[in-house]
Amino acid sequence: MRPLGELPALPDAAGAYRWFYADVTAGPFSAVCIFMLGSLFSPRYSVAARRGGLPQEHSAVNFALYHEGVRRLWVLSEYPRAEVVSPGQLRIGRSTLTYSGAGTVRMDVDDWTAPWGRPVRASLTLEPMTPVGEVVRLMPELPHYWQALAPRARARLEVPSLGVEADGLGYHDTNHGDELLGTRLSGWHWARTHREDATVVDYHLPDGVPPLRVVAEERGVRCERAPAQEARPTSMTGWGLRVPSRLHAGNEVVGEARLLESSPFYARLEARKGRFDSLGEVADFRRFHSPFIRWMAHFRTRVGRAA
Repeated sequence: MRPLGELPALPDAAGAYRWFYADVTAGPFSAVCIFMLGSLFSPRYSVAARRGGLPQEHSAVNFALYHEGVRRLWVLSEYPRAEVVSPGQLRIGRSTLTYSGAGTVRMDVDDWTAPWGRPVRASLTLEPMTPVGEVVRLMPELPHYWQALAPRARARLEVPSLGVEADGLGYHDTNHGDELLGTRLSGWHWARTHREDATVVDYHLPDGVPPLRVVAEERGVRCERAPAQEARPTSMTGWGLRVPSRLHAGNEVVGEARLLESSPFYARLEARKGRFDSLGEVADFRRFHSPFIRWMAHFRTRVGRAA
């Protein structure tokens, strides 16, 4: 199994982005942690990128903790720079993403809740159980890419302030691109499902592009374009965003989708059934670039100083 080792190339051009996403399901807890350069949640980058603003000037850390589907913590802090501490470590604010030589992934969050702030310290450690997946272009001829770095991993979640110490299954990927999301790629929805023997990721794209499917097992990670699917039931959030009514692993229904986060352009969903556990997201990037929604996004974000 090839360890993750060093950080991949980081973005350095206006409009470009890269983020590192991880999640964990551990008993009644779920958590998501994202380190972002050219933050997809940043109303400032949405404007600045069109004027030459650089992605590392709009770096951000997002951490969310849920207990039985109810949010307990929300961190979303934006910083004016990110620092590559070593070939395997990235620092944003006081938080770090570290790839060890042995292949372990560790995200340490040392920040404050948004928007006003109380201190939060949390860590998520992943020990990959599968090889690294290939880099995939999401849409033909568009410069947006995705890679499952540790699609199935043993995970340890620690949030000392709440007395949380839990073990479970984790997931880790990275997205990157050379232009602002929403310029030509309007949005997507995706979900990962941990099964007893494998992890399945389904990535649904707009404009009739066949969905991507990744199946990750200890012996390998298989990525393919899945056949076009029949329309599946959807529902409308209170913000008017259309989301799946149920989450699936391939063609198997995991369960009714429970909203963990809901906003005018973004939703995070979860479903569990027995040994099946799904977590997914819906994003409408064109909505995000509207002035009204950019204004609203300020209230979910804390702006910090460089460490």
